[in-house]
Amino acid sequence: MTLTHETQDDSEFVKFWNSVLVPKFIAWKHVLVGGLSQHSDAIFPRLDVRPGERVLDAGAGFGDTACMLAERVGPEGRVVAMDCCDAFLDFGRKDAARRGLANIDFVVADVERHPFEGDFDLVFSRFGTMFFSNPVAALKNMRRALKPGGRLTHIVWRDRADNPWLSAAKDVVLRHLPAPGEDAETCGPGPFSMASRELVEGQMRAAGFDDITFERVDAEVRMGNDVEDSIGFQIALGPAGEVVREAGELAVQRDGAIRADLRELLRPHVTGDGVWMGSSSWVISARNPG
Repeated sequence: MTLTHETQDDSEFVKFWNSVLVPKFIAWKHVLVGGLSQHSDAIFPRLDVRPGERVLDAGAGFGDTACMLAERVGPEGRVVAMDCCDAFLDFGRKDAARRGLANIDFVVADVERHPFEGDFDLVFSRFGTMFFSNPVAALKNMRRALKPGGRLTHIVWRDRADNPWLSAAKDVVLRHLPAPGEDAETCGPGPFSMASRELVEGQMRAAGFDDITFERVDAEVRMGNDVEDSIGFQIALGPAGEVVREAGELAVQRDGAIRADLRELLRPHVTGDGVWMGSSSWVISARNPG
Protein backbone atom coordinates (compact mmCIF):
# COMPACT_ATOMS: atom_id res chain seq x y z
CA MET A 1 0.00 0.00 0.00
CA THR A 2 1.49 3.33 -1.05
CA LEU A 3 0.57 7.00 -1.07
CA THR A 4 1.68 9.14 -3.99
CA HIS A 5 1.26 12.89 -4.29
CA GLU A 6 1.63 14.35 -7.76
CA THR A 7 3.20 17.74 -8.26
CA GLN A 8 1.00 19.67 -10.66
CA ASP A 9 -0.81 23.00 -10.62
CA ASP A 10 -4.26 22.59 -9.10
CA SER A 11 -7.35 23.91 -10.84
CA GLU A 12 -9.54 26.47 -9.07
CA PHE A 13 -12.04 23.72 -8.28
CA VAL A 14 -9.37 21.48 -6.72
CA LYS A 15 -8.16 24.41 -4.62
CA PHE A 16 -11.73 25.06 -3.48
CA TRP A 17 -12.17 21.43 -2.45
CA ASN A 18 -8.99 21.47 -0.38
CA SER A 19 -9.42 24.89 1.20
CA VAL A 20 -13.17 25.02 1.88
CA LEU A 21 -14.88 21.65 1.52
CA VAL A 22 -12.42 19.13 2.97
CA PRO A 23 -12.91 20.18 6.64
CA LYS A 24 -16.70 20.09 6.20
CA PHE A 25 -16.66 16.71 4.48
CA ILE A 26 -14.54 15.29 7.29
CA ALA A 27 -16.94 16.70 9.90
CA TRP A 28 -19.88 15.03 8.12
CA LYS A 29 -18.14 11.82 7.11
CA HIS A 30 -20.75 9.76 8.96
CA VAL A 31 -23.37 11.02 6.48
CA LEU A 32 -21.25 11.04 3.33
CA VAL A 33 -19.99 7.47 3.82
CA GLY A 34 -22.44 5.68 6.10
CA GLY A 35 -25.50 7.67 5.06
CA LEU A 36 -25.04 6.96 1.35
CA SER A 37 -24.10 3.31 1.77
CA GLN A 38 -27.33 1.96 0.29
CA HIS A 39 -26.33 3.20 -3.17
CA SER A 40 -23.05 1.30 -2.96
CA ASP A 41 -24.76 -1.73 -1.45
CA ALA A 42 -27.24 -1.81 -4.32
CA ILE A 43 -24.55 -2.05 -7.01
CA PHE A 44 -21.47 -3.67 -5.45
CA PRO A 45 -22.75 -7.27 -5.32
CA ARG A 46 -23.36 -7.08 -9.08
CA LEU A 47 -20.42 -4.88 -10.03
CA ASP A 48 -18.36 -6.44 -12.81
CA VAL A 49 -15.02 -6.65 -11.03
CA ARG A 50 -12.93 -9.82 -11.11
CA PRO A 51 -10.07 -11.31 -9.10
CA GLY A 52 -6.65 -10.23 -10.36
CA GLU A 53 -7.90 -7.11 -12.13
CA ARG A 54 -6.41 -3.62 -12.00
CA VAL A 55 -9.03 -1.06 -10.92
CA LEU A 56 -9.05 2.74 -10.69
CA ASP A 57 -11.33 4.31 -8.07
CA ALA A 58 -11.72 7.81 -9.51
CA GLY A 59 -12.55 10.45 -6.91
CA ALA A 60 -12.05 7.86 -4.18
CA GLY A 61 -12.79 10.26 -1.32
CA PHE A 62 -12.41 8.56 2.06
CA GLY A 63 -11.33 5.31 0.40
CA ASP A 64 -14.21 3.11 1.54
CA THR A 65 -15.08 1.97 -1.98
CA ALA A 66 -11.39 1.46 -2.79
CA CYS A 67 -11.16 -0.97 0.13
CA MET A 68 -14.25 -2.80 -1.10
CA LEU A 69 -12.74 -3.04 -4.58
CA ALA A 70 -9.42 -4.24 -3.18
CA GLU A 71 -11.17 -7.09 -1.43
CA ARG A 72 -12.91 -8.04 -4.68
CA VAL A 73 -9.78 -8.10 -6.86
CA GLY A 74 -7.83 -10.01 -4.21
CA PRO A 75 -4.09 -10.09 -3.55
CA GLU A 76 -3.31 -10.72 -7.23
CA GLY A 77 -5.19 -7.56 -8.26
CA ARG A 78 -4.48 -3.89 -7.65
CA VAL A 79 -6.56 -0.81 -6.89
CA VAL A 80 -5.49 2.78 -7.41
CA ALA A 81 -7.51 5.15 -5.21
CA MET A 82 -7.20 8.61 -6.78
CA ASP A 83 -8.50 11.87 -5.37
CA CYS A 84 -7.46 15.52 -5.44
CA CYS A 85 -7.71 15.79 -1.64
CA ASP A 86 -4.90 14.24 0.39
CA ALA A 87 -6.86 14.61 3.63
CA PHE A 88 -9.59 12.31 2.29
CA LEU A 89 -7.17 9.63 1.14
CA ASP A 90 -5.46 9.61 4.52
CA PHE A 91 -8.63 8.08 5.98
CA GLY A 92 -8.54 5.42 3.28
CA ARG A 93 -4.90 4.62 3.89
CA LYS A 94 -5.55 4.09 7.61
CA ASP A 95 -8.65 2.02 6.92
CA ALA A 96 -6.76 -0.17 4.45
CA ALA A 97 -4.01 -0.75 7.01
CA ARG A 98 -6.56 -1.76 9.65
CA ARG A 99 -8.12 -4.21 7.21
CA GLY A 100 -4.79 -5.64 6.11
CA LEU A 101 -5.20 -4.56 2.48
CA ALA A 102 -1.80 -4.18 0.84
CA ASN A 103 -3.08 -4.00 -2.75
CA ILE A 104 -4.14 -0.32 -2.84
CA ASP A 105 -2.11 2.65 -4.06
CA PHE A 106 -3.41 6.02 -2.82
CA VAL A 107 -2.64 8.71 -5.39
CA VAL A 108 -3.30 12.42 -4.85
CA ALA A 109 -4.09 13.69 -8.34
CA ASP A 110 -6.77 15.28 -10.51
CA VAL A 111 -8.56 12.54 -12.47
CA GLU A 112 -9.42 15.07 -15.18
CA ARG A 113 -5.75 15.71 -16.01
CA HIS A 114 -3.72 12.73 -14.80
CA PRO A 115 -1.61 11.16 -17.60
CA PHE A 116 -3.04 7.63 -17.57
CA GLU A 117 -1.35 4.77 -19.44
CA GLY A 118 -4.31 2.59 -20.40
CA ASP A 119 -3.60 -0.26 -17.99
CA PHE A 120 -6.86 -0.54 -16.01
CA ASP A 121 -9.55 -3.19 -16.46
CA LEU A 122 -12.17 -1.13 -14.63
CA VAL A 123 -12.68 2.51 -13.68
CA PHE A 124 -15.19 3.06 -10.89
CA SER A 125 -16.49 6.32 -9.42
CA ARG A 126 -19.17 6.90 -6.78
CA PHE A 127 -20.61 10.41 -6.81
CA GLY A 128 -17.45 11.97 -8.21
CA THR A 129 -17.95 12.56 -11.92
CA MET A 130 -20.74 15.15 -11.38
CA PHE A 131 -18.07 17.63 -10.26
CA PHE A 132 -15.90 17.50 -13.38
CA SER A 133 -15.34 21.01 -14.71
CA ASN A 134 -15.15 19.66 -18.29
CA PRO A 135 -17.15 16.41 -18.34
CA VAL A 136 -16.31 15.28 -21.87
CA ALA A 137 -12.58 15.89 -21.45
CA ALA A 138 -12.61 14.17 -18.05
CA LEU A 139 -14.54 11.16 -19.33
CA LYS A 140 -12.16 10.93 -22.26
CA ASN A 141 -9.25 10.92 -19.83
CA MET A 142 -10.92 8.15 -17.84
CA ARG A 143 -11.30 6.16 -21.06
CA ARG A 144 -7.56 6.63 -21.64
CA ALA A 145 -7.02 4.91 -18.29
CA LEU A 146 -8.73 1.76 -19.58
CA LYS A 147 -7.39 -1.11 -21.61
CA PRO A 148 -9.24 -1.83 -24.87
CA GLY A 149 -12.48 -3.46 -23.77
CA GLY A 150 -12.10 -2.06 -20.25
CA ARG A 151 -15.20 -1.01 -18.33
CA LEU A 152 -16.38 2.19 -16.66
CA THR A 153 -19.04 2.28 -13.94
CA HIS A 154 -19.95 5.53 -12.25
CA ILE A 155 -22.79 6.48 -9.89
CA VAL A 156 -24.35 9.94 -10.14
CA TRP A 157 -27.41 11.64 -8.70
CA ARG A 158 -30.58 11.79 -10.75
CA ASP A 159 -32.72 14.95 -10.86
CA ARG A 160 -33.60 17.22 -7.96
CA ALA A 161 -37.22 16.09 -7.72
CA ASP A 162 -36.09 12.54 -6.93
CA ASN A 163 -33.51 13.69 -4.37
CA PRO A 164 -35.37 15.57 -1.65
CA TRP A 165 -32.56 14.78 0.79
CA LEU A 166 -30.55 17.47 -1.06
CA SER A 167 -33.13 19.66 -2.81
CA ALA A 168 -35.74 20.17 -0.10
CA ALA A 169 -33.40 21.92 2.33
CA LYS A 170 -32.26 24.31 -0.38
CA ASP A 171 -35.87 25.28 -1.07
CA VAL A 172 -36.30 26.06 2.63
CA VAL A 173 -33.10 28.10 2.86
CA LEU A 174 -34.05 30.14 -0.21
CA ARG A 175 -37.08 31.45 1.68
CA HIS A 176 -34.61 33.35 3.85
CA LEU A 177 -31.53 33.98 1.68
CA PRO A 178 -30.80 35.02 -1.91
CA ALA A 179 -29.66 32.48 -4.45
CA PRO A 180 -25.88 32.41 -5.08
CA GLY A 181 -24.70 34.64 -7.91
CA GLU A 182 -22.88 33.52 -11.02
CA ASP A 183 -19.57 34.48 -9.40
CA ALA A 184 -20.10 32.14 -6.44
CA GLU A 185 -17.16 29.92 -5.51
CA THR A 186 -17.97 26.29 -6.26
CA CYS A 187 -16.43 22.82 -6.36
CA GLY A 188 -17.55 22.33 -9.97
CA PRO A 189 -20.84 21.88 -11.81
CA GLY A 190 -22.64 20.33 -8.82
CA PRO A 191 -24.46 17.19 -7.69
CA PHE A 192 -27.18 17.25 -10.36
CA SER A 193 -25.01 18.01 -13.38
CA MET A 194 -25.34 14.43 -14.67
CA ALA A 195 -29.02 13.94 -13.89
CA SER A 196 -30.08 13.93 -17.55
CA ARG A 197 -29.69 10.54 -19.19
CA GLU A 198 -29.69 12.06 -22.68
CA LEU A 199 -27.03 14.63 -21.81
CA VAL A 200 -24.70 12.16 -20.10
CA GLU A 201 -25.07 9.55 -22.82
CA GLY A 202 -24.06 12.21 -25.34
CA GLN A 203 -21.07 13.20 -23.21
CA MET A 204 -19.94 9.61 -22.90
CA ARG A 205 -20.28 8.92 -26.61
CA ALA A 206 -18.31 12.11 -27.32
CA ALA A 207 -15.63 10.74 -24.97
CA GLY A 208 -15.46 7.53 -27.01
CA PHE A 209 -17.40 5.04 -24.87
CA ASP A 210 -19.88 2.50 -26.19
CA ASP A 211 -22.24 -0.12 -24.71
CA ILE A 212 -23.61 2.60 -22.43
CA THR A 213 -26.31 1.52 -19.95
CA PHE A 214 -28.24 3.31 -17.21
CA GLU A 215 -29.78 1.69 -14.14
CA ARG A 216 -31.92 3.66 -11.71
CA VAL A 217 -31.36 3.06 -7.99
CA ASP A 218 -33.82 4.48 -5.46
CA ALA A 219 -32.70 4.35 -1.83
CA GLU A 220 -33.13 6.17 1.45
CA VAL A 221 -30.26 8.35 2.67
CA ARG A 222 -29.44 8.62 6.36
CA MET A 223 -29.08 12.39 6.67
CA GLY A 224 -27.92 12.49 10.27
CA ASN A 225 -28.17 10.98 13.74
CA ASP A 226 -31.07 13.27 14.66
CA VAL A 227 -32.77 16.44 13.47
CA GLU A 228 -30.08 18.82 14.75
CA ASP A 229 -27.32 16.69 13.21
CA SER A 230 -29.19 16.69 9.89
CA ILE A 231 -29.66 20.46 10.00
CA GLY A 232 -25.95 20.91 10.58
CA PHE A 233 -25.16 18.77 7.56
CA GLN A 234 -27.56 20.68 5.29
CA ILE A 235 -26.23 24.07 6.38
CA ALA A 236 -22.62 22.96 5.91
CA LEU A 237 -22.76 21.11 2.59
CA GLY A 238 -24.73 20.51 -0.57
CA PRO A 239 -27.04 22.96 -2.38
CA ALA A 240 -28.42 24.45 0.85
CA GLY A 241 -24.91 24.80 2.23
CA GLU A 242 -23.82 26.72 -0.85
CA VAL A 243 -26.66 29.22 -0.37
CA VAL A 244 -25.73 29.69 3.29
CA ARG A 245 -22.00 30.02 2.56
CA GLU A 246 -22.49 32.63 -0.15
CA ALA A 247 -24.94 34.69 1.92
CA GLY A 248 -22.26 35.34 4.54
CA GLU A 249 -23.33 37.63 7.39
CA LEU A 250 -26.96 37.61 6.27
CA ALA A 251 -27.05 33.84 6.84
CA VAL A 252 -25.70 34.36 10.35
CA GLN A 253 -28.43 36.92 11.08
CA ARG A 254 -31.19 34.60 9.85
CA ASP A 255 -29.74 31.38 11.23
CA GLY A 256 -32.44 30.89 13.86
CA ALA A 257 -35.32 31.22 11.41
CA ILE A 258 -33.58 28.94 8.89
CA ARG A 259 -33.03 26.23 11.50
CA ALA A 260 -36.62 26.48 12.70
CA ASP A 261 -37.95 25.86 9.19
CA LEU A 262 -35.49 23.03 8.61
CA ARG A 263 -36.72 21.37 11.83
CA GLU A 264 -40.25 21.42 10.42
CA LEU A 265 -39.00 19.90 7.18
CA LEU A 266 -37.07 17.09 8.83
CA ARG A 267 -39.26 16.03 11.77
CA PRO A 268 -41.51 13.76 9.64
CA HIS A 269 -38.43 11.84 8.54
CA VAL A 270 -37.10 10.95 11.99
CA THR A 271 -36.85 7.23 12.75
CA GLY A 272 -35.41 5.18 15.56
CA ASP A 273 -32.15 5.14 13.58
CA GLY A 274 -31.62 8.74 12.56
CA VAL A 275 -33.19 10.93 9.88
CA TRP A 276 -33.89 9.32 6.50
CA MET A 277 -35.09 10.85 3.24
CA GLY A 278 -35.47 9.64 -0.33
CA SER A 279 -32.79 9.75 -3.00
CA SER A 280 -32.24 8.43 -6.49
CA SER A 281 -29.12 7.76 -8.56
CA TRP A 282 -28.04 6.49 -11.95
CA VAL A 283 -25.55 3.64 -12.16
CA ILE A 284 -23.97 4.22 -15.56
CA SER A 285 -21.80 1.56 -17.20
CA ALA A 286 -19.89 1.65 -20.47
CA ARG A 287 -16.99 0.07 -22.36
CA ASN A 288 -13.83 1.41 -23.94
CA PRO A 289 -13.92 0.04 -27.50
CA GLY A 290 -10.15 0.47 -27.83
